[in-house]
Amino acid sequence: MGQLRVASSADGTVVLGWDMTAALAMAQALGVDSLIAAECLPVIEAVMVRKFNEQRAADDRASPPRG
Repeated sequence: MGQLRVASSADGTVVLGWDMTAALAMAQALGVDSLIAAECLPVIEAVMVRKFNEQRAADDRASPPRG
């Protein structure tokens, strides 16, 4: 998870966002125009963060309690 910004608490780990420096470097390495990447990545990031956290919460509800 080196490219993700996460926070941990007693309730589990929550994804806050991407490491945009890493994301922009990957986009550049793939030949994506920097301006396009800078415009599109925050929108994509917002959807990914929301869906990732929704999935994590669903997985937590589906798994048996730890202890």
